[in-house]
Amino acid sequence: MSMAAQTFKTSIQIQPSFQCHLFPSSLPTIFKIRHKPQSPITLKFHPIKASNHKYITPTKQEEDDGIPIEHIKTLVKFKSRHNYIRVLEVSRRADHPLAGSRLLLLDAPGNIHSISFLFKSITNAYYDVLATLPPILPPGPLGILGFGAGSAAKLILELYPQGVIHGYELDPSVISVGREYLGLSKVEKQYPDRLFIYISNALNASVKDGYSGLIIDLFSKGCLIPELQNPQTWEKLKGKLKKGGKIMVNVGGSCVEPEDSRKDGKMIMEETLMAMNKVFEGEIFVLNLGNRKQEDSSVAIVGGLPDLEKWRISLPKPLRFYVDMWKKYGG
Repeated sequence: MSMAAQTFKTSIQIQPSFQCHLFPSSLPTIFKIRHKPQSPITLKFHPIKASNHKYITPTKQEEDDGIPIEHIKTLVKFKSRHNYIRVLEVSRRADHPLAGSRLLLLDAPGNIHSISFLFKSITNAYYDVLATLPPILPPGPLGILGFGAGSAAKLILELYPQGVIHGYELDPSVISVGREYLGLSKVEKQYPDRLFIYISNALNASVKDGYSGLIIDLFSKGCLIPELQNPQTWEKLKGKLKKGGKIMVNVGGSCVEPEDSRKDGKMIMEETLMAMNKVFEGEIFVLNLGNRKQEDSSVAIVGGLPDLEKWRISLPKPLRFYVDMWKKYGG
């Protein structure tokens, strides 16, 4: 379960209009939606800066621009045993990076856990970073712990014809919503021998002979699950890998808003990285998609980095620039 040197913010004012403040940027973009009762929903975007772009500070006039509310539709909202679930649809007519998408929002703050576009698989979000993992793995199945509605799985299956994915999701309602509203049923029909979905506790996942790699995107109540701050969890996850296997983790950051206001996404990220480092000392690299301390979002990889040039060449062109963004943890 489960989302830069420039920033543009979008505030959605439910009554009486849908306000969207958009400033020029470069891709890719990570997203967050925040909802509080009787308050606007706020989407924040943190694009990666292209070398020929400068940081752009919004003007007062830009902040007053908006998109009509008719470009946003709530398709479903309900409470399951594990989540507060909402699916939003953004009209293709909207002048907006999310135009033509459907968004899965989980937990009370409304953090985005899946993005689905009708005519493309690249999300311009952290799912694209997760999709860079398969080319540097040994042969074997890839496990996705925290499957959501399958944004990362869809992209990986389309990009890598030999890939096999075992996805684990605790909440059956998330899978049901993914199938009905975010195209998951189509993905399952398209790849019946390459995609296997299990409703279970992802930390208990296992396959014979181990996984070639693991993608971990485990959030609950708006933040990383507490088990990930325990080094023993990472010892167990390490034992699930084949020789040469690697783990890629959405570690969140301050862009993720916990339901409990006493918790801090940035602090939980740091505690998670410290727990990982006790098991994978010297083998952790972090890719930061944020642009400032208050709005950062990161992905980590454990198991060390491969030859960067070989990795770059093995990736589709839209994903190659990520290779140069990794920084060694603690160094």
